[in-house]
Amino acid sequence: MSNTCCTAPSKAPFLVTLWREQRVWLASLTIFTLLVIFDITQAEASFHKVMISLAHTGPYLLLSISIAAWAGASNADRLIAKAFTGTPALMIVLGAVAGGLSPFCSCGVIPLIAALLAMRVPLSAVMAFWLASPVMDPSMFFLTSGVLGFEFAIAKTCAAIGLGVFGGITVHILSGTSALKDPLKEGVAGGCGAASVQSSEPVVWAFWKDAERRKKFISEAVKTTLFLGKWLIFAFLLESLMLAWIPAEMVTKALGGTGIGPIAVATFVGVPAYLNGYAALPLIGGLIEQGMAPGAGLAFLVAGGVTSLPAAIAVWALVKPKVFGLYILLSLSGAFLAGVLFQVWQAV
Repeated sequence: MSNTCCTAPSKAPFLVTLWREQRVWLASLTIFTLLVIFDITQAEASFHKVMISLAHTGPYLLLSISIAAWAGASNADRLIAKAFTGTPALMIVLGAVAGGLSPFCSCGVIPLIAALLAMRVPLSAVMAFWLASPVMDPSMFFLTSGVLGFEFAIAKTCAAIGLGVFGGITVHILSGTSALKDPLKEGVAGGCGAASVQSSEPVVWAFWKDAERRKKFISEAVKTTLFLGKWLIFAFLLESLMLAWIPAEMVTKALGGTGIGPIAVATFVGVPAYLNGYAALPLIGGLIEQGMAPGAGLAFLVAGGVTSLPAAIAVWALVKPKVFGLYILLSLSGAFLAGVLFQVWQAV
């Protein structure tokens, strides 16, 4: 997803240049090397965790990478951008609903987000889609129904869409500020000469018949895959260490109790303690059986899903720090609000 037009030739020493350009790969390699030296058992467990996680997200990543590369190679990105030029309120609602119902995971949706932002699609609509997507998808809905009940699954779906709308509206209100202009980091796809709605280039659906378009498709797909690969491997490696070194008992104690206090605690605990969407469900189910407030459980699942380590690192790699900070703030406040509203509903 790099874009050479944005990068000037480096005059820094070789090692400095190597660190700047490959620091994520080097960081992952350093961590894994230290694990091999000092804890070979954990090294094997972490390697297994990374491979399993990549295999799980792989189909979604390949699909979203292919869609993003196809849109650029065929010029269909212009039509996609036009689809997001309607009334802001409608675009925010559509983005939230699409995110809440789409099968993409929080990492698999990253290439689509990058492509939408590169097309100059309003950040408000993109943020609505981005926030809602990690919380719920069709398979997660049925699994949640089986573990926590149909009412909880409906509440989680409403929370996903509500979080998207809440985030989209907030971003729309703040859209006039300089902090939200050009949200993509330099060097990320579309940083220079991004597709615009006004582009007059024709759409070539069968792009594979043109050699230059085939080359563009392959180039964009490879760059996006490498970009995501280095960040996701780093994220999954850190996640494996978090799961190994944060005792489950600590999470259980932090999430116990009733009232609004545990909802606030669950919102913040969900950031470092969230396992994954599937592993978190039985944990919350067990805690609810032990007396934890359902609102706290919902807040944990929503906050953890949106701000989980792989998702957060992927977002950090993509957008500027102020946009990343807003993403985290919206995630936590929205999750807390969802938990409170669900608890009020339970009390009624």
